[in-house]
Amino acid sequence: MAKQDARQGARQGVWLQDLTWPEAQDLFQAGAVVLVPVGAIAKEHGHHLPLKTDYLLAVGLAERVRSKLPVVVAPVITFGYYPAFVDYPGSQHLSSETFIALTKEILLKLIKDGAKHVAVLNTGISTEAPLRIALRDIYTETGFQIGIAGIQSLGRKAKGHLEQKLGGHADEAETSVILALEPSAVRMDRAVTDYGHADSLPETVFQQPVQFSSDPNSGLGYSKTGARGDPTLATAEKGKALLDEMVDDLVEGLATLFPRAFDT
Repeated sequence: MAKQDARQGARQGVWLQDLTWPEAQDLFQAGAVVLVPVGAIAKEHGHHLPLKTDYLLAVGLAERVRSKLPVVVAPVITFGYYPAFVDYPGSQHLSSETFIALTKEILLKLIKDGAKHVAVLNTGISTEAPLRIALRDIYTETGFQIGIAGIQSLGRKAKGHLEQKLGGHADEAETSVILALEPSAVRMDRAVTDYGHADSLPETVFQQPVQFSSDPNSGLGYSKTGARGDPTLATAEKGKALLDEMVDDLVEGLATLFPRAFDT
């Protein structure tokens, strides 16, 4: 109840890029939580969603958290480790080593600048492992602990209302969210059901890396459009429900991770 009351009376946060450097310094020194979103600015999302889909989600979630908690939202890390999509023109990808180094330098600079509380909001899947390595390295080297929330763990209750057989990329869920965030960016007339060979995946506790490809002979990574799921079932209403649930998860998580930061 105390956490809920603190959130209800919380001041709004700010985007770091909107501050002057003395204002940023004051907020860091005062113990403001710095939220660092990660979202690809150029990664294929089928024929119906723009390359900036992950970026739109990162901004949309961060902005909603900012409206509820007095966080400082850092600029979105827009380039990352996305090896599954390199066959598609326009998709940008960094090696895991480069992405880890990039992330560490950004986060370590925030720590050097005086940030006392830092959390990462990750909207990708393949970025999960390198981000965890980066955060572990920072902890090992400096003793500074950084929290991370990943897209797979957010909004699980709302995801239970989806209708598609299976999903994973540019699907019913992701398309619904973008319809809620920026409907003009969605080409619904180009959305088609595309499960590729995913429905033939063997049931096992083991997972294997895949690379998406429009080549039917590419095995389990085959996707004619670059999507996996049924985006034709997407609606803005479903997207709003997903966004609301994800934001609630993030707000609750930040309030739990950094309770003193939101006491006043």
